[in-house]
Amino acid sequence: MTARKQAQKSPGKQAQESARQQTQESPRKQTQESPRESARKATRTTARRTTAPRTTAPRTTAQLPIAEPSDVRRAAGRLIRADRRAFTAVLVLNALAAATGLVGPWLLGRIIDEVRAGGGVSAVDRLALALLVCTLVQLLLARYARYVGHRFGERTLARVREEFVDRALALSASAVERAGTGDLTARGTADVSAVGSTLRDTAPRMLIHTVQALFLLGAVFAVDPLLGGCGVLGLLGIWFALRWYLRRARAAYLAEGAATSEVAEILSATASGARTVEAFGLQRRRVTASRDALETSRRTRLHTLYLRSVFFPVVEVSYTIPVAAVLLVGGVLHARDVLSLGAVVTAALYLRQLPEPLDAILMGIEQLQSSGASFARVEGLARAPKTSSAGSTAPVAPVDDRIDVTGVHYAYPGGGEVLRGVDLTVRPGERLAIVGPSGAGKTTLSRLLAGIDAPGAGTVTVGGVPIADLDPEQLRRQVVLVTQEHHVFLGTVRDNLLIAEPSATDAQLWAALAAVGADWTDELPDGLDTELGPDGFRTDGSAAQQLALARVVLADPHTLILDEATALLDPATARHTERALAAVLEGRTVIAIAHRLHTAHDADRVAVMEDGRLTELGTHEGLVSADGAYAALWRTWHGEPAAARD
Repeated sequence: MTARKQAQKSPGKQAQESARQQTQESPRKQTQESPRESARKATRTTARRTTAPRTTAPRTTAQLPIAEPSDVRRAAGRLIRADRRAFTAVLVLNALAAATGLVGPWLLGRIIDEVRAGGGVSAVDRLALALLVCTLVQLLLARYARYVGHRFGERTLARVREEFVDRALALSASAVERAGTGDLTARGTADVSAVGSTLRDTAPRMLIHTVQALFLLGAVFAVDPLLGGCGVLGLLGIWFALRWYLRRARAAYLAEGAATSEVAEILSATASGARTVEAFGLQRRRVTASRDALETSRRTRLHTLYLRSVFFPVVEVSYTIPVAAVLLVGGVLHARDVLSLGAVVTAALYLRQLPEPLDAILMGIEQLQSSGASFARVEGLARAPKTSSAGSTAPVAPVDDRIDVTGVHYAYPGGGEVLRGVDLTVRPGERLAIVGPSGAGKTTLSRLLAGIDAPGAGTVTVGGVPIADLDPEQLRRQVVLVTQEHHVFLGTVRDNLLIAEPSATDAQLWAALAAVGADWTDELPDGLDTELGPDGFRTDGSAAQQLALARVVLADPHTLILDEATALLDPATARHTERALAAVLEGRTVIAIAHRLHTAHDADRVAVMEDGRLTELGTHEGLVSADGAYAALWRTWHGEPAAARD
């Protein structure tokens, strides 16, 4: 196949198209979400374009980093060194296959000279038999080299995937939220698939054909240096076209990848929030956002197509020049009895074979620009903000479970201050409710208490140790934040629970489910082994929340932060679940972001937040008696008229 035809539909492009379709479908297939969660996702992209950031969560997007070319080269070298024996075997086998392939044209030239010299039939038969044997040996070596190359590619791709998953899990929650799900999903599907296609197919083919092209050029020089020079001079057009293309390709393919991520983000958010889009009449907004993203994607793809449409026709024309030059010069040399006709034919045959490996090399270079951009996006996760850790120093153990917030200020990127000088101490084993109007900073404070975000000023400590100095694994096991955003993993009920405590017994799993009031599990056809998901038992929002809370019971943290964690349960079930959790987690610290004030009524203390400040702190009875902001909220909650305030 010529370069012009391959440029229209390369394997790498087909892999990317397939992966992009998976990217758009995967969120729907892998998650079960409540209408409320769907609403949050459906409006996220529109909110970023039309409104200022809310105080409860960051609303600006910041794409995850992209690795520099030097980082990509070092990463590629590291992957090769990890399996250097297989890589060496691929090189050796390809060299042997290419060397064997050179014998055929040489033997054909010998046959021509033998016939012109009047040689016997037996001599020609021997040469023809040798030609057949060399062709079969070359075929076997090339196929085995491809097999070894595919094995090398699959093992290397497995390492890339494992590293990606490890890095994705190490990302800070705030980094993922700012980037959006589309960017991370596209990197884990479309980009990893593009890298896999290169490792599995493109890289082995390029190795094979690079060795073959070098051997072919060397063979032409061996026949006659002057003919070899004609062949090299004829390839100058390819050299200049390649330099022009490479200067522009990386930026073009990076832009195409970013546009693909934006399309994936918008389409996945719209699909998951379809009910909300329809209920609030957001169709026009979503269509406009999708159209803008698709238009940007179209422009970036047209630009890369333009680069290929200039590059490959120049290459196509350049292929004919070396053969024509060799035939012309060789004909003159043969006419002067400087070269035999067989030598001229041999050199011409070598150069006539050159377009095939060059086609593969140039198509490989074109695909490497695309997959190189994908690899840069995959490797970029290594530079993304990670979960805070103590770095090279040994983690410091907290002296107790007390949490202190001192002079904390915080602002989301591009927005004003959300928290303004918050001071708070949470005693071990205490049940603290945080209440206040929407936008007061409650959720932001809970994120700082859980170590998800770091304060802009002030400190948050656990047992006298700043959260940033705690080992991340230790922090995640001891301080757990549960929000109204939940996730049901594909798999069984058992799989969904063992994530929190892999060594838990069946009795412990059933006890955790009972503690959160998940009575629906008693009717499951296969009990804990019942499959959840689109093809299994479908859970609604309340059941998914109960699964999330059951995981908390199994994790048994010393501090539990509930941010509307029972919002999808009806009020009676929510209060029963919260009390059951309190009984199970007796002696543990529970911090609840309360919108239903019965949570505050049952708490040991209540903290009231207004406009990013902590304005009241005390017991429920004490704050009601004080007749302040909390008392007004309590009366409103019970439908009583607000008392007049001076």
